[in-house]
Amino acid sequence: MDLSNKENLVKIVTEIVKRAINEHKDRLVPIGISNRHIHLSKKDLETLFGKRYTLTKIKDLVQPGQFAAKETVKIIGPKGNFEKVRILGPVRDTTQVEVSLADGFKIGIKVPIRESGKIENTPGIILEGPKGKVTKNNGVIAALRHIHIPPEIAKAYGLQDKQMVDVETEGIRKTVFGNVLVRVSDRYSLEMHIDMDEANSSDIKNGDKVRILKNKE
Repeated sequence: MDLSNKENLVKIVTEIVKRAINEHKDRLVPIGISNRHIHLSKKDLETLFGKRYTLTKIKDLVQPGQFAAKETVKIIGPKGNFEKVRILGPVRDTTQVEVSLADGFKIGIKVPIRESGKIENTPGIILEGPKGKVTKNNGVIAALRHIHIPPEIAKAYGLQDKQMVDVETEGIRKTVFGNVLVRVSDRYSLEMHIDMDEANSSDIKNGDKVRILKNKE
C-alpha cells in the first residue's frame, strides 16, 4: 500500500470512529416504521395455509432472525377489513395482529396500545387465508413505541431494560415522543419502532435518526 492510500484509509477509519462516538454521545437511534402486520402461531398458520405449511422469506428485517414473508392474510373486523396484511416470521407461540389506531377505526375495533406479547384482554379478529379462516378472541394491538437496543449500546447510552424514555425527532414537524419503552437484549439491533400514524404525524421516514433525551432526574 502506498502512502497516499494509507493516509486515505486512516482518514476514513477516523471519520467512522468519530461518527460512532458522536452518535453514542447524542444517543441517536434509527427509526423503523411498522405498517399493519401479523405474527402467526404454527397452528393458525396451518389452518390458514394448510398442514405443514412454512413461511416463504422475501426480506430480512433489521432485527436478527426476523423477516417479512411472501404470505399475506385478510383481517376482518366488525365494520371493515384489510386485504393482504403481511405476515412477519418466524412463527410465534401466539398469534398477534398489529395495526395502528387509524386502522382500528376503519375496521370497527377499539385497539389498545400494548407492549408486544401483552395480549390479555385485547380485542379479537377474524383471519382469512387461502385454506381457511381463524377467529381469534384476542390479539389485536397497536404496539407501544419502543427501542430495540443491544446491551453494549444500552450501557453506552445509560439505559436499562424496561425503562421509559423521551425521544426527539428533527425536521419541520419536530416532535417529542414520550413513553418510549427500552427493550435490551443481545438478540437485538439498535432500532426504534413506531407505527404509520406516528410516522406520518411527524414526517418521519425509515432510517431517519432520532435522539433519546437525557434521563429525567
